[in-house]
Amino acid sequence: MDTHIGSVDGPAAAAAAASNNTVSCPASAPGCPMASTPAQPAETLSAGEASLGRHLARRLVQVGVNDVFAVPGDFNLTLLDHLIAEPGLRLVGCCNELNAGYAADGYARARGVGACAVTFTVGGLSVLNAIAGAYSENLPVICIAGGPNSNDYGTNRILHHTIGLPDFSQELRCFQTVTCHQAVVTNLDDAHEQIDTAIATALKESKPVYLSISCNLPGLPHHTFSRDPVPFFLTPRMSNKMGLEAAVEATVEFLNKAVKPVLVGGPKLRVAKAGKAFVDLVDASGYAYAVMPSAKGLVPETHPHFIGTYWGAVSTAFCAEIVESADAYLFAGPIFNDYSSVGYSFLLKKDKAIIVQPERVIVGNGPAFGCVMMKEYLSELAKRVKKNTTAYENYKRIFVPEGQPLESEPNEPLRVNVLFKHIQKMLTGDSAMIAETGDSWFNCQKLKLPEGCGYEFQMQYGSIGWSVGALLGYAQGANQKRVIACIGDGSFQVTAQDVSTMLRCEQNSIIFLINNGGYTIEVEIHDGPYNVIKNWNYTGFVDAIHNGEGKCWTSKVKCEEELTAAIETALGEKKDCLCFIEVIAHKDDTSKELLEWGSRVSAANSRPPNPQ
Repeated sequence: MDTHIGSVDGPAAAAAAASNNTVSCPASAPGCPMASTPAQPAETLSAGEASLGRHLARRLVQVGVNDVFAVPGDFNLTLLDHLIAEPGLRLVGCCNELNAGYAADGYARARGVGACAVTFTVGGLSVLNAIAGAYSENLPVICIAGGPNSNDYGTNRILHHTIGLPDFSQELRCFQTVTCHQAVVTNLDDAHEQIDTAIATALKESKPVYLSISCNLPGLPHHTFSRDPVPFFLTPRMSNKMGLEAAVEATVEFLNKAVKPVLVGGPKLRVAKAGKAFVDLVDASGYAYAVMPSAKGLVPETHPHFIGTYWGAVSTAFCAEIVESADAYLFAGPIFNDYSSVGYSFLLKKDKAIIVQPERVIVGNGPAFGCVMMKEYLSELAKRVKKNTTAYENYKRIFVPEGQPLESEPNEPLRVNVLFKHIQKMLTGDSAMIAETGDSWFNCQKLKLPEGCGYEFQMQYGSIGWSVGALLGYAQGANQKRVIACIGDGSFQVTAQDVSTMLRCEQNSIIFLINNGGYTIEVEIHDGPYNVIKNWNYTGFVDAIHNGEGKCWTSKVKCEEELTAAIETALGEKKDCLCFIEVIAHKDDTSKELLEWGSRVSAANSRPPNPQ
């Protein structure tokens, strides 16, 4: 089993490194020192380079982190000096810690791993929400916090940036529930081991880690930092061979006796790096396949057997009918929650389902097989399953092509479905989509992604405002793509400041700000006056942030003619600029999927207490 990092399957350039179990950098990380060739003798470093701070910086570069999203504070300033000094590592200063965490989340989606740096407690507790989101989405984010002077631990001193108690463990305790590993570095003797263990754990578990560095340590040399660190060699996770064989045998028997089986890809395909293995199984089996909404973008949508997004009552047209009428369905890496199941309204039966998690397989009502790696399992299954195209043929029989939105009258107020008709035309293999929590979830799900087009949204955690920081991080990590973001006005108001950081980083993303006067997704779940927000002059706001520094272009559009002209400018004359297009939409102009989803989620939320 390979152990390289990267989105879904990792880049092809990293595949060679997997043969010797080296954790390799994504192909987008230039000059990556990790490769499958024999390691060269480590060079002796100068005193300035042989410090804790530079060791940490070298490790970050080695695993593919070339940008650290940071907010300075007095406990991390010295550490930031050493991160800046490392060749190949850029420090991206963010407006607040929440956005720095969101940016590390977005970067991890693009590059396989991300990092942020904050100060003690006031910074750590501010970034906590973003780290929780990364945990829920299974993203390896290294959260580095500058900690108190090592001499202050164990004393009865009260420090600033704390809650006024001589106990410095509050930040650590908060991170314990949203990270898979925590390390507090207060001495040099085992600092190298603590740092290496934290980073390696993030990569192996595909979860965030917390790393606190005492503020008086980053500049100090130690003999363990005197040479370039050797590449990581992570113990690969291997399937239990007997368990793998038994799981495949039970699955083959289950699927081969089915009349119209289907496949559904889930979000944990990314964790298992099993996207290619999933598509290979589609090719071998001939089954129709769909994706869960949070797996959009993880497998190609250009394959002839792709039938759309399976999202219960708000699925792509004709997709739910094929999936729910199947007599066997294999879900690879699913997450079933109230949002993905549309208020627990799936019409699925457990005895027809094969649930494949990254390390576990459950066939129908049983048996269950542990220590079975998804990627190996899908690859073995592809060799033995019988071809069966019945479900796909049924889909072709009932499929009716989707209609187009009604033509707009001259200067008619812009409708949201017209907006997304034009966004669809913008997508290429060199672009990527970021969808904010809200109606953009549903409208962006309907976009047909060309081969190579990226797609990201935060479904499990659903934190409004995530997309601004995530756009910053994703665009920084995938700088070969032009990223298009669809953000609602309410979400934008939460995290808007870091548009300024996009300008400082010279990014050329395109932001569609959908101004419909409030929290539309919450209106459809439960309406109230709290869902109405103060209207901003959004283009004026971005122009003020621009302030003549950097490349930025804004436009406010109210009709299709203005939208068409704005898109033409953004893709042409202003292709090197950050483009911000404010779209004025009616407050009740929502997708039909949101209306359906909102009513079902509302019903799930309002269930009365069970009788005691």
